[in-house]
Amino acid sequence: MSIRTNPMKAVPTLLKRLVIVEKREDLKDLKSELNKIKDLFKIVKKNEEELLDTLAVVDGYLRNKNIPKLMEVKEDICKRIRNSTQKLLPDGSTDQGSNIEATQSLGKTFQDEKDKKREEVQEALSPEKFKVHYNELDRVHKRFFLSLLLFPENAVIKKSTIHFWWSSVVGYIMIGQFEFVFDYLYSRKLLVPHGNDKSLVVVNKFKINPCVRHKSVLPSLQNDKEQLCGIYSELVASSHNPNTSHRSLVLDQHKVKLSDRLGLKSTHWRAVFNVGASYLNFGPQWMAKMKQLEVLQLGRWLHDSPKHHIEVDSEEFLKELRDQKHLKYLSLRGISRIFELPPSIFQLERLAILDLKACHNLETLPNDISSLKNLRQLDLSQCYLLERMPKGIEKLINLEVLKGFVIGSSSKSSYQISDLADLKNLERLSIHIESGAVIDEKEFESLEELSKLEHLKISWGVSGKRYTDGIQISLLSNLKKLHLEGFPGESIPSWLEPSNLPKSLKELNLTGGKLESMDHGKLDHSDSCKLEIVRLKYLKDLNVDPEKLQALFPSLRNQVSSTITMKLCPPTTSLIVKGKQNPSVSS
Repeated sequence: MSIRTNPMKAVPTLLKRLVIVEKREDLKDLKSELNKIKDLFKIVKKNEEELLDTLAVVDGYLRNKNIPKLMEVKEDICKRIRNSTQKLLPDGSTDQGSNIEATQSLGKTFQDEKDKKREEVQEALSPEKFKVHYNELDRVHKRFFLSLLLFPENAVIKKSTIHFWWSSVVGYIMIGQFEFVFDYLYSRKLLVPHGNDKSLVVVNKFKINPCVRHKSVLPSLQNDKEQLCGIYSELVASSHNPNTSHRSLVLDQHKVKLSDRLGLKSTHWRAVFNVGASYLNFGPQWMAKMKQLEVLQLGRWLHDSPKHHIEVDSEEFLKELRDQKHLKYLSLRGISRIFELPPSIFQLERLAILDLKACHNLETLPNDISSLKNLRQLDLSQCYLLERMPKGIEKLINLEVLKGFVIGSSSKSSYQISDLADLKNLERLSIHIESGAVIDEKEFESLEELSKLEHLKISWGVSGKRYTDGIQISLLSNLKKLHLEGFPGESIPSWLEPSNLPKSLKELNLTGGKLESMDHGKLDHSDSCKLEIVRLKYLKDLNVDPEKLQALFPSLRNQVSSTITMKLCPPTTSLIVKGKQNPSVSS
């Protein structure tokens, strides 16, 4: 077990390993220091990373059987443990005796809170208590909650997903209203946090209370759902009520065939959601009859993983969308067997979101996209077979998100970054540079025109100095996140030097590529760079020197992981390193 994998077991693990060598060497004082803090991580976590740094060093010596080196630095390590321990304890607990007393006192408080939390969880998982909380809901809140029953059992759901779901299924809901409803349901334990979320402030993922499936609870909920939701599910066909004001169709079977013969005769569906189907079959003219359709979410969204396979038997149903005058949201994310989009898709003037991410078979788009004047989000990322960008992208002035913009050779695409200068509302942009791309050395200066841009990703599908030397990338003053993928340069470019990074930048991701060093030879000790997170992944040639990296990015707290699978996400600032092989890390 790695020391960082489970901080709660860090000290006990080291104590067990010390037993092996303590008969040969005098390590009683080190063992004593460890014994004094063995329960510390159960009390407070806020400043644990500094202590874990020291413990990781001890662990490295023990695992590598480098006992002579451990004996040399033993006194310094003991001092570092004491100093780090004091930072983890309350003010006033300065001497070692009071540390132990404070530990015992806080330990009792911790245990009391743990017992209280356990009682709350057990109470929340009681079907009788669940029914009490549910019956306290008014008609409106019941409607919001019951709409969630269409998600698969034990589904882990993001808050952003639920906001979109409620807006589409129950009716439009503003962010303030959403937070109020979510808070209301969460406080009554009808929604429970997933993972390490402990309070409403940090809940980003959650599950429906599992009591909802209890045999004493489900029948009454299903009866209410028929009256309030108006959502048709193939698992519960009786819930179909054609007179309901908000009508949505949920596809929750593994294989789904949409046709009138199966009872899907309604032409008034406002939204269609795929929450569990992997194989979609559309009957002739079925889609053409949906005149009121606003949301068509057929791709991956609840399970956004490449392992979740979705396939259509034919792309003919896309041609039937030409008369969808109300369609605002179209997602085909991750669907196989879609080779081209018909021109009619780009005639849907009300379309605000078009999600084609990871449509790996997609080869051809219609020629001109300029008619989608209301488009706010366009995702073409991971569509690796696309030969060109559609004309007219530069005219989509309402775009806020553009992912998968490709700079190809002149034979495939005539688009350059300068063509995006008029998209003043862009907040997120990802660019892919293909083999054979022709890039002017001042091409990236056009990014300065995108004043609202906060997230920028640039990926290289090429290698060679002509794609790095002389090319200057202008980083906007309000940029918050920068991701460089497959960067072909071997050394850090001048525009990535700390003095040239915008003060607003908080996160830098470098994934893959030829980078060998982060050291550009200049140690700038100015406080201009405020980077909090640096992620280095799959950089097999990179040598990481934490001390120099700390000097390059003064606001970065040096937390280095040299393993492949480990991911550090502490509440404090951190450095995260991933690679195909262990990088060279100085201790």
